[in-house]
Amino acid sequence: MTTEARLKELLECEKPLSKRWRQPNAHKLDAYLADGGYKGLEIAKTKKPEEIIDAMKQANTRGRGGAGFPTGMKWGFLPPNRTETYLVINADESEPGTFKDRYIMERDPHLLLEGIAIASYAIKAQVCYVFIRGEFGLAMQRMNFAIEEAKAKGLFKDIQGVELQVYTHPGAGAYICGEETALLESLEGKRGYPRLKPPFPAVKGAFQKPTIVNNVETIILAPLVMTKGVEWFTKYGIEKCGGTKLYCVSGAVKKPGTYELPHHVTLRELVFDICGGMLPGRQLKGIVPGGSSVPILVPRPAPQLLPPLKEGETRDPKTKIPEEIDVRLDFESLRKVNSFLGSCGIIVIDDKTCIVRALLNLIQFYHHESCGQCTPCREGTGWLERMLLRVERGDGTPNDLETIYSAGKNIMGNTICALGDAAAMPTMSYFEKFKDEFVAHVRDHKCPYPAEEEILPSGWVL
Repeated sequence: MTTEARLKELLECEKPLSKRWRQPNAHKLDAYLADGGYKGLEIAKTKKPEEIIDAMKQANTRGRGGAGFPTGMKWGFLPPNRTETYLVINADESEPGTFKDRYIMERDPHLLLEGIAIASYAIKAQVCYVFIRGEFGLAMQRMNFAIEEAKAKGLFKDIQGVELQVYTHPGAGAYICGEETALLESLEGKRGYPRLKPPFPAVKGAFQKPTIVNNVETIILAPLVMTKGVEWFTKYGIEKCGGTKLYCVSGAVKKPGTYELPHHVTLRELVFDICGGMLPGRQLKGIVPGGSSVPILVPRPAPQLLPPLKEGETRDPKTKIPEEIDVRLDFESLRKVNSFLGSCGIIVIDDKTCIVRALLNLIQFYHHESCGQCTPCREGTGWLERMLLRVERGDGTPNDLETIYSAGKNIMGNTICALGDAAAMPTMSYFEKFKDEFVAHVRDHKCPYPAEEEILPSGWVL
């Protein structure tokens, strides 16, 4: 149980990533300047590019779009003798369960632009493209307006001796373009096919020039590193993840939303204390911790989360064993329970949800969004969809169950990008942790759960 002091610590932490979201006209330049905006850029210009990259490393900033790669290290991969560099912002946010980057662009676009200016100064980029998901109309409008405001104020002048050019580019709604090399292909006007790597974008990226591709939330950390310093990131972060983090919570909880919290918050604290717990009459079945593509966690014992014993120590047999949902929400801790932080889209599933139906819905999405370049993904997701549909309708066979799991294993790790893995990981984890439910569908020749419209909370409609 979370103590009152612990809950107060979580709720009252500084929230620089989201503090302006509810302020009037926060998307406008005057409001941003009045709140100390662009001071980070002023500080950055007094430093050498190498010093900024070192500061990003010391603050333990990591990519927040999914992979969690150290930001400063990524910036350092650029060839030293390059003559042209691009910065590309991945604002395609299309992972189901994730809704944070769009809020940044809609409610605080100048924080992103300041981060872009600092990053461009550090990596010596002359041009930046912000690749925005096509459905994000308001985000596109606000970003374009903010760019014009910043240009008129002269804020992009003298970035490494030239005026930084910042452009928005609308995507066409393809999930695959969230993958950085598919995004670059689309930016160049081609079909959004992921590229073989190496070479990596830092060597050959946009228009075959050295390019850094970063997520929206990743880039907005740069102004904070300049203004708040490494110490602040250490205070609210942990060993390998600095600062606060935006967590997106959806599903069967009382208070879904986007929350800014320290990295040391646990999944249980977020769902049951911050979000108010489950909806009335519902029990927890499972939680997807990092967007729809990561393995599901359930309330079962996870002894691997216990602190390691020192040499010669023994464990007290009365020690309470933590559950999977007691995991801390950071990259390393989630790996201990065989899952990932990903894009931090936390989906809470209740006991009235059919797990086969939930997986079918997910696989239909991945089958539809597969670019078709790799056979295991193109064909495998289709096989999974057809078999899961049979099982859900009550027409499945024991052989279907075996094939569903083996198809997931054969897709895993055999595609150019991670979309195949994104379909395979939930398939295998749902099957492993809810096998009895899959078997019941086949044994009884029907889904044991009522239709969706019969389980919606009062007042909800499909």
